[in-house]
Amino acid sequence: MARANRINGDKNNGLIIDYCGILKNLRKALATFTGTGDTSRTGGLGPGELDPTRTKEELLEELKQAIGLVSDFLSERKASLDIIINTSGFERNKAIVAAKEAVNENDETRKKFEVMCREVFIKFKACLTISGVNTYRNQYNAINIIYKSLQKDIEQADISDIIKQLHEIIDESITVTQGKAKEPNKSYDISKINFKKLHAEFVHDFKKSKEKNTIVQSLKSVIEKKLEQLIQRNPLRTDFQEHYEKIIDEYNKEKDRQNIEATFEALLKFVQELDEEESRAVREGLDEETLAIYDLLVKPDLKPQEIQKIKKVAQGLLKTLKGKLKDMYKFQDKEPTRDAVKVLIRNFLWDEKTGLPVENYSQNDVYKKAEAVFYHVFRAYPTVPSPYYASVAN
Repeated sequence: MARANRINGDKNNGLIIDYCGILKNLRKALATFTGTGDTSRTGGLGPGELDPTRTKEELLEELKQAIGLVSDFLSERKASLDIIINTSGFERNKAIVAAKEAVNENDETRKKFEVMCREVFIKFKACLTISGVNTYRNQYNAINIIYKSLQKDIEQADISDIIKQLHEIIDESITVTQGKAKEPNKSYDISKINFKKLHAEFVHDFKKSKEKNTIVQSLKSVIEKKLEQLIQRNPLRTDFQEHYEKIIDEYNKEKDRQNIEATFEALLKFVQELDEEESRAVREGLDEETLAIYDLLVKPDLKPQEIQKIKKVAQGLLKTLKGKLKDMYKFQDKEPTRDAVKVLIRNFLWDEKTGLPVENYSQNDVYKKAEAVFYHVFRAYPTVPSPYYASVAN
């Protein structure tokens, strides 16, 4: 008998070759050590014992059932796995798009489909050494195409791609006529673009689309990536996360044309809010790193000159912290180094020359602000420079 390799990661099965007819005893041993076996019994499996071995026929049947679940899932939503298998070119691409649209009905349907696909992949891999597996290869390939296309949508999600998809919907209805050539290399003032009109155009294109579910899912992927980056850089942006979750909760509650169109509009508006937040550092005359410190230090109802003072404090504190942290290796791991950073922040903010203005900040305020800054630094600066700000142009 050849020893079966252990399962690990995406390897969920091992191949056992029985050269001398000991399968019966082998099954009992496996059942004992992987199930609820009773070692006092002899012969066959005892009551309640779990046999982890599968014959070739059983494995193929499990694969067939897993593929059937995927096929039925698509058929129930008016999409077809068979069309993807049996056609080519435009018809096949159209069938793939229809399948993705069916899967993207909402977050729950997408997750369920992806789980079923991964189960097919596991079952297919378990059957690779069985000659009968080729009977199911076309179905496997079709399912794999849909699954990979869904993953590609997430990985390559970009606002420009979504806009391109929307414009492609109406491209076929546009007739180009020859007219007077425009001036080449002419520059345009982007500040004169009517963004409200542009927003209305995107919504109009979306309403004409037959791929509403897929477009919304792609837009969600864009937002989630952007939102994650913004929150990593600034802990006070969690209200954006809460706002986004409310939009998605409403989207998942009801599924009709009006609801999905309203969701698309809400997501477009939310993207604009994220863009405005992303550019706030520039409007404040700061970089993203300093803005995070400034937001943790600032208080409401400060006068303009007092706000300018807080900005200088934030800039000075960040410079001091980075100078100290660059010489500390994993300061988070040891209590003495953590305490040293806490004391540095507190002393800087309490100092009359470098710190927060005493007329606006009490001793308790300073301690609270110092604690908030420490937790931000603890999370965002595993190294200096911080990996969270590496992609931000300063």
